[in-house]
Amino acid sequence: MAQPQSDSDRRKQISVRGIAGIDDVNEIKKTFNRHLHYTLVKDRNVATSRDYYFALAHTVKDHLVSRWIRTQQYYYEKDPKRVYYLSLEFYMGRSLQNTMINLGIQTSVDEALYQLGLNIEELEELEEDAGLGNGGLGRLAACFLDSMATLGMAAYGYGIRYEYGIFTQKIVNGEQHEIPDDWLRYGNPWEKARPEYMLPVNFYGNVIDSAEGRKWVNTQVVFALPYDNPIPGYNNNVVNTLRLWSAKSPVDFDLKFFNDGDYIQAVLDRNLAENISRVLYPNDNFFEGKELRLKQEYFMVAATLQDIIRRFKATKFGTLEPTRTTFDLFPDKVAIQLNDTHPSLAIPELMRLLIDVEGLPWEKAWDITVRTCAYTNHTVLPEALERWTVSMLESILPRHLEIIYHINFLHLENVQKKWPGDLDRMKRMSLVEEDGEKRINMANLSIVGSHAVNGVARIHSEIIKADLFKDFYELTPEKFQNKTNGITPRRWILLCNPGLSDLICDKIGEDWIIHMDQLTELKKWSKDPNFQRAIMKVKQENKLRLSQYLEEKYGVKINPASLFDVQVKRIHEYKRQLLNILHIITMYNKIKKDPTAKFTPRTVLIGGKAAPGYYIAKRIIKLVNMVGNVVNNDPIVGDKLKVIFLENYRVTLAEKNHPCDRSKRANLDSRHRSVRYR
Repeated sequence: MAQPQSDSDRRKQISVRGIAGIDDVNEIKKTFNRHLHYTLVKDRNVATSRDYYFALAHTVKDHLVSRWIRTQQYYYEKDPKRVYYLSLEFYMGRSLQNTMINLGIQTSVDEALYQLGLNIEELEELEEDAGLGNGGLGRLAACFLDSMATLGMAAYGYGIRYEYGIFTQKIVNGEQHEIPDDWLRYGNPWEKARPEYMLPVNFYGNVIDSAEGRKWVNTQVVFALPYDNPIPGYNNNVVNTLRLWSAKSPVDFDLKFFNDGDYIQAVLDRNLAENISRVLYPNDNFFEGKELRLKQEYFMVAATLQDIIRRFKATKFGTLEPTRTTFDLFPDKVAIQLNDTHPSLAIPELMRLLIDVEGLPWEKAWDITVRTCAYTNHTVLPEALERWTVSMLESILPRHLEIIYHINFLHLENVQKKWPGDLDRMKRMSLVEEDGEKRINMANLSIVGSHAVNGVARIHSEIIKADLFKDFYELTPEKFQNKTNGITPRRWILLCNPGLSDLICDKIGEDWIIHMDQLTELKKWSKDPNFQRAIMKVKQENKLRLSQYLEEKYGVKINPASLFDVQVKRIHEYKRQLLNILHIITMYNKIKKDPTAKFTPRTVLIGGKAAPGYYIAKRIIKLVNMVGNVVNNDPIVGDKLKVIFLENYRVTLAEKNHPCDRSKRANLDSRHRSVRYR
């Protein structure tokens, strides 16, 4: 006689192991149909191309979800050390094609859509670039997420779900105009809201003494609603998570609002709290201490640390499933990477949680914090380093200011012990700057509160040690490391340059896609004329494809056989676009002076956004376009020289551009670039 089943036993039938895959073409067609009809509630008579894109995205996501769930189950069972990458930007680009490549289903999906009479490339073009980043810092974060998933690391990205990206750049009469980047207007098929994990974040208030110690009270609360995005590894069934926080108002409505006549105003006031995650700040490497920016930084940090501690406590270990009641293992199970100083408030926030909430003594809390946190520095420009005014911190985060002051007190005691009486050094190394309005130096805080500090290139890391943070290097040289920025070959070769990828795979197999050091095996064919011709054929096809795109977009017919000279990065005086323009003018004058002289035809492509309030940068954009207008319409110059400003440069446009790029000048700042093929 069968034993009666418990509810727990019956629920075991709910398993991802029973979910069918979609590897074959017929299954993909069936799933695509199901999503078009039952998810989007459309049929072929009324469905638009965008509907077909969303049906395709949901179809691909179905193939992702079981791997996603299983990956998280595996992490829960095995309890590995988890990496938490905190960044205010994740410059992700589009997800559809990258996901299909990493899952190995692109060919099957392509064939399925062909049989349905749809063009996969046209549907891919309908996906919006995620408005979550702007430059090298955000692109590095995105590449790290891809690499960590491909390496099978238990890694999580944490950031903000901006409703609007930095801005969409439109060029009108040669000048930049900013249009809101409403990237979520059609929805995002890749994300999953997790309201069950919504968390409170506190601002303002005051600090009091209590029987348990110092307490932060009378605060204003904003809720952080998480949205999870899958990050698939390449061909390994691992799917990690990017968790992005959206600000939600805590205001509850009741009947008294009707009686008081304040109901409408109360509804409108909700926007004040929700503005925190409304828009991504433009970054022009000049720090502005805006209150909203500080709130964004703390909002992300506070929600993330609560989530990290919740996961740490609940993790299964051993044969039973107790909740961890001690933080002794925290640094062994948690690694927090601060992507620049934007998440540096994680240091005082973790201290606050460990001391005020968990009841740990200062010394133990500090040891745990330093062993857990690590800091990546992205700039050596003094004007770009974050320095928040004490008055603003005292108003918005009063308890954190107290903690920072005490960190500084103990830190300066250590400095005094090593260099007795060196007041100038103590002043330089203090977390509190007292020249003019008193400010907190967040880079100094990040170094003191971390066990590892790295630059993003060898020369950068050496400058940090020899100049910018010289005093700190002399105090704790063991902290300073180098991590040269890398890029993911999945997106920046396999996705954007399939012709080159196929050629490499024919010669050395496919392992290089994960192990790029294997590309050195290509040296065997470096002098093979057949291989050289094949490489140049791929490159010329890429250049022809980009040439056609540029002619369609800008109405400028360019010579695909010309040298493509590309400089793409934020428009800024120190990035030297102006120097590039002067070079263009010089080349133009040389051609005009002697049109018959030998000259290598050159197409100059310049792209990037200027911060909306940066007057000089916007004038540089105007100058590029005015010079281009003269050069491109001069019949004497012909196709020897062309100049195009790439409007609204972003990850998707980079994918078209990089397979053709030959410029050495463009590598002045490699963090804003990816792969060049010469």
